[in-house]
Amino acid sequence: MQAIFAWQCGNPSARDISFITDNIGKIDEHVARHAPKWPLDKINKIDLAILRNAVWELTFQPQTPRKVIIDEAIEIAKEYGNDSSSSFVNGVLGSILKELENQNGPTKTA
Repeated sequence: MQAIFAWQCGNPSARDISFITDNIGKIDEHVARHAPKWPLDKINKIDLAILRNAVWELTFQPQTPRKVIIDEAIEIAKEYGNDSSSSFVNGVLGSILKELENQNGPTKTA
């Protein structure tokens, strides 16, 4: 998460996050579509890093239970975001999850 945040802020990171940055266009499309009132540049940087990581996991890590991904993202938002971060992250990821399930059907939920 720290590496994604550093990358967003224009700082190179010691950790390789190319697995996310190589797919940032697809990831950001999901976020933008499911948070239409919030342009990406207006989303809190911590919330955006959490969303980017979780969306990557939801779309590129099918072996990980989706409920676990979302629960972890919400917990990280509670810890590092502001008072509304966890609700925002939950809403965006919940909407993305519904779309993915409509496209691909339900997967493991833990």
